[in-house]
Amino acid sequence: MKIGVNILNFGPGAGPGALREAALTVEGLGFDLLMVSDHIAVTPDVAERYPAPFYEPFTTLSWLAGLTSRIRLGTTVLIAPYRHPLLTARMAANLDQLSSGRFVLGVGVGWARQEFAALGIPFEQRGRLTDDHLRAVRAAWKDTADYGNLRIPVWVGGNSDAGLRRAVRLGDAWHPLRPTLPWLRGAAGRMAAYADEQGLPVPALAPRIALKVTAAPVEGPQRIAGEGTIDQIMDDLEQLRLLGAESVVLDHYGGDPDETRHPQAGRQALATVAARLGLAETGEDSGTESS
Repeated sequence: MKIGVNILNFGPGAGPGALREAALTVEGLGFDLLMVSDHIAVTPDVAERYPAPFYEPFTTLSWLAGLTSRIRLGTTVLIAPYRHPLLTARMAANLDQLSSGRFVLGVGVGWARQEFAALGIPFEQRGRLTDDHLRAVRAAWKDTADYGNLRIPVWVGGNSDAGLRRAVRLGDAWHPLRPTLPWLRGAAGRMAAYADEQGLPVPALAPRIALKVTAAPVEGPQRIAGEGTIDQIMDDLEQLRLLGAESVVLDHYGGDPDETRHPQAGRQALATVAARLGLAETGEDSGTESS
């Protein structure tokens, strides 16, 4: 099971130096994948959670590709309706080529009504637009000779049933965000049943979970995966492996933008997980098998 990290490309502490340090730290700890998020217009609804500066994912990842050598690079998630699909296809293909095949395209439908309005995109049609976008991107990769023999994984985000159905139809993996384990088990079963109904393969499972280390155990059915003592977090990773997850992305952002000024706690949590998994000991194969 591959282990990735969502690094923070937004907030008052964000900047070239912080992004460079985060990327090199994550790669140095032995993680397999680093991912960044996506917003274009930092409207009030976006700024409340993810304030400026907000570094655009394709340009940021292209720069980080030149600073790193091994770690894969991805979006968690690119908001598909915000860009023309041919632009997404071109940027994703070029980033994949420039990084020697290290790119993962994670996509989602988006949630910020004010941002959709600022971009002149109908919020109510975002699901259909995302479906059309993914079909167009895949067609461009297939039909355009200068893209070469692309093998870019497409991870489809979304915790709704519409999201998991979209993953079956159009994705290589389903990328739910911050689930509880009981909910994820049920949703994975629904996805498999839908795939069987459609005669389609079941996408890989690649959730993004929290990374919040606590001194005392966190109890109760609403505990999200990745929140609790380090032993609870390690057990969550093992349970995800048993559920069939091929990749898991750790997200240490707790929701307070001021955290971006003080990244030490998040990096310490990542270092603790990496040490428990023995990531740095596995060298080039540091995606690891968790146990």
